[in-house]
Amino acid sequence: MRAHGSPLVIGHRGASGYRPEHTRQAYELAFQLGADFVEPDIVATKDGVLVLRHENEISGTTDVANRPEFAARRTTKEVDGVPVTGWFTEDFTWAELSTLRCRERLGGLRQASASFDGQYPIMRLTHLFDLVDSLAETTDRELGVVAEIKHASYFESIGLPLDELFADELQQVGWQSEPSRLIIESFEKTVLRKVRERGIRGNRIYLIEAGGAAFDLVARDGADAASYADEIGELGLYGLATRQGLDAIEGISVDKSLLLDAGSESGTSDLVDRAHTVGLAVFTWTLRPENRFLSAPFRTEGGKADFGHWQHEFRTIMASGVDGVFADHPDLALVVRDAAA
Repeated sequence: MRAHGSPLVIGHRGASGYRPEHTRQAYELAFQLGADFVEPDIVATKDGVLVLRHENEISGTTDVANRPEFAARRTTKEVDGVPVTGWFTEDFTWAELSTLRCRERLGGLRQASASFDGQYPIMRLTHLFDLVDSLAETTDRELGVVAEIKHASYFESIGLPLDELFADELQQVGWQSEPSRLIIESFEKTVLRKVRERGIRGNRIYLIEAGGAAFDLVARDGADAASYADEIGELGLYGLATRQGLDAIEGISVDKSLLLDAGSESGTSDLVDRAHTVGLAVFTWTLRPENRFLSAPFRTEGGKADFGHWQHEFRTIMASGVDGVFADHPDLALVVRDAAA
């Protein structure tokens, strides 16, 4: 996973700092700006088509709330134990979703991206793989995909097993055996195993939140579920690294707050070193230049949308030895990475 520059720069939902996330234009721009890989979030429609949305609830990322023909589909559901109100991909067919248009999720902060609201349709997963294949023919760089499978337990509970749908669609586009170009990630280890059971080759990365516990573990173990903090402790990391066969993973991807430590001399924690010691790669998310998203030591006195000391934060994170970074503005991450090369 380190065949590209180090760290790998991954366009987070495309170049989502410049175009509404998960649109074809965002993905194309990410690669044009130099991203090594791009990251789609994957959810399902009623008729089993995998589409690219941040969440299965789409009122914040599409114009569905302004479409009177779909007004009656607004509802409240419990997703991963949390009540959510809005419109959900699983209540629409692909034909219906394809009539919607995308909106910038962070429109209050990213007015430039929001200026493209209403112009681009929702993208489906197979279209992204076709796009990557097409762009790869125009460059000598190896372009790849970090596919995040979202809410796998929830979707399975409503009869839409994402592992099966994912495997089927990869076989349709010929990406089932692309270990150098395909990384599969999820906050649930269960679905990573199931994808491997279906013969899909690709590096598997376990996503780690800054707090709480994985929903598949909570669903199985209740209050006894291991927390994310436990899973990246000394024993937990060793346990992740020594998983065998179908359960094996190649790395973890963590909230950047788990790497930053203002109290240490380097400004970072020892997590990357500990993970590397047991043979796990480490990715982190999300590098963003706006004050709203920078950790406190790197903010300026400007507003939330103003760029703070982003180069300093990006440089600190990359100096930890992390293997991959997710960035909304991949060109900015590359500026810092290449300056250190």
